[in-house]
Amino acid sequence: MKQMSQIRIVGGKPLLGSVRIGGAKNASYKLMLAALMGNSGSRLLNFSKIKDVETVGEIIRTLGGTVAAIGERALSIDPTEMTSFELSANVGEQGRFSSIFLAPLLAKFGRAVVPAPGGDKIGKRSLEWHFDGLSALGAKIEIKDGMYNASAEKLVGTTYRFPKNTHTGTETLLLAAVLAEGKTILENSAEENEIDDLISFLNAMGAKIQRRPSRVIEIEGVKELHGAIHRIMPDQNEAVSYACAAIATQGDIVIENANHHHLNSFLEKLDEMGAGYEVGQYGIRFYYKGALKAVDIETKIAPGFKTDWQPLLATLVTQAEGTSIIHETIYENRFLYVDALRDMGAKIEFFQPEVTDPEETYNFNYKNTDPNLPHAIRIEGKTPLIGGNFSVLDLRHGATLVIAGLIASGTTVLEKIEQIDRGYESLPERLQSLGADIVRK
Repeated sequence: MKQMSQIRIVGGKPLLGSVRIGGAKNASYKLMLAALMGNSGSRLLNFSKIKDVETVGEIIRTLGGTVAAIGERALSIDPTEMTSFELSANVGEQGRFSSIFLAPLLAKFGRAVVPAPGGDKIGKRSLEWHFDGLSALGAKIEIKDGMYNASAEKLVGTTYRFPKNTHTGTETLLLAAVLAEGKTILENSAEENEIDDLISFLNAMGAKIQRRPSRVIEIEGVKELHGAIHRIMPDQNEAVSYACAAIATQGDIVIENANHHHLNSFLEKLDEMGAGYEVGQYGIRFYYKGALKAVDIETKIAPGFKTDWQPLLATLVTQAEGTSIIHETIYENRFLYVDALRDMGAKIEFFQPEVTDPEETYNFNYKNTDPNLPHAIRIEGKTPLIGGNFSVLDLRHGATLVIAGLIASGTTVLEKIEQIDRGYESLPERLQSLGADIVRK
């Protein structure tokens, strides 16, 4: 039997040096799917070498498309020989991306069969709004034997308003609408930088998409798209991960390719904490410049403080003086990391914050959530952490425990690290190059 890999960390060493981040995980595979809608091949640059990109490439090949490496971080994607519109059932277990195949396959074939998606267990991420929007464009969607079966004689432009902010829902309807007949108006659409990156690529392929004020996107349908060349935006979640690790270990690193415009709400919190950073043409330098202060965080839809960042900052604030509060408003269950941090010595307690209008405050369907599920935590610091043995539950849970292991005294061992490899390129090896005592075994 093949032995699964693990990561071993001996904490206590400051990170020093430079690391270059690659293309954003949450943009990369959406751009790969957009490339399937062209009538010729596309070239996408600045990929990170992560499992999700590899997996999506394998799926595209099963559909008849061509995905080829054309350099260290570039892929050529040619959809002209695609013949299939059906994904196998096991694809749903491999990530959150299976449902997003619906839109390009519908636009290309008028049919799509995809399984329900898997991915990180951070709460109920309903596809209801994705399906409502696709139905408004003229698609018919049925569920049979755990598979979503979608069909459309043709997609026709419409006006659709998302009840709540949805990142992947906005991307799904963008992909469906670009080849639909007539104009589509998406109201209350999401404003993540990754969505703007997708819009930029689609427009380079010949789409006609414009952002309007008040979260409105207008799409004028076109008859066809062509291949294009596009450079993927840098991964802001990777940047925040390395930044938190550097400051928590009292280190000093340069993150090359980091875009400070994508990180404004994170940098504001570092200012409040008294952490050091310096923006330059090279990227951003992050460094420890003295005792850290506690900070309060409320996750928000873009351009607010991202839900992906709160587990990372939670680990950092265990090393800050005072009481920090983190209020999670995007997902109802994004505190899976708390038990592990407590086991390592962190002082964290759950509580239910007083909210005057829950339906307005929370981006999930509050009335259907578990009333006993707390949506906020208090973290008392500064607290020394002690290493331990843990199984990684999801992507950000894994990154959080890596940062905690770098801080902790003693040895930390992480199992099931394939979750980390889904979204981080060679994380142990790159941290090792910055001086961390960390190995993959």
